[in-house]
Amino acid sequence: MIVHVPDGFLDAPTSLAAGAVAVAGVAVSLRGARRELDDRTAPLAGLTAAFVFAAQMLNFPVAAGTSGHLLGGALAAILVGPYAGVLCVSVVLLLQALLFADGGLSALGTNVIVMALVTVPVGYLLFRALLRILPKTRPAASAAAFVAAAVSVPASALSFTLLYAVGGTTDVPIGTVAAAMVGVHLLIGVGEGLITAFAVSSVLAVRPDLVYGARELIKPVVLRTASPAAETATEGRA
Repeated sequence: MIVHVPDGFLDAPTSLAAGAVAVAGVAVSLRGARRELDDRTAPLAGLTAAFVFAAQMLNFPVAAGTSGHLLGGALAAILVGPYAGVLCVSVVLLLQALLFADGGLSALGTNVIVMALVTVPVGYLLFRALLRILPKTRPAASAAAFVAAAVSVPASALSFTLLYAVGGTTDVPIGTVAAAMVGVHLLIGVGEGLITAFAVSSVLAVRPDLVYGARELIKPVVLRTASPAAETATEGRA
């Protein structure tokens, strides 16, 4: 499964480069999130980060002793927007590294790339693309969320494989790493998709206006007025 990359798994130059990319990505997201969040949606970003934090602490079985956990990038992007989504997942990774030693501090940039900077844009762009061709309904949006989240997981695994190919410190062949990571994460993606679809569908059912990625599903309010004939009859009685 995708776990938080520990210290020493990638060599120092690769870790430093990954850290620089992560800092740049978070900086861009800080600026972009100002356009996505306001007084109404900011609390949802906090709730989303808290949910991802808790969900990443729980593993679900996949196959042959393998387990997986929610990454949350697609979910965060759909609910609060891609820039805010990157910030949500990055804050979660930082807290986990500091409080639970879940992933090394020197590997924090790698983890941000793998679990935030890859999953968020992949999940969000695929979700938005599917909404353009699917019916504008809640079930269709839930299906799009499932597919987007499911695809984001093997994409994340592939990004880790590429980083490993550049600076891995073990002797495991890159082909073996790629087959193991992408193959298993195709299955883990199913779990990610189910969780994401359920969460998105639940929010759409009660507050569709808070789902950033599905704003077109909000039906405009139509004010009903009396017909001209009814107004004339009313005036005649008066």
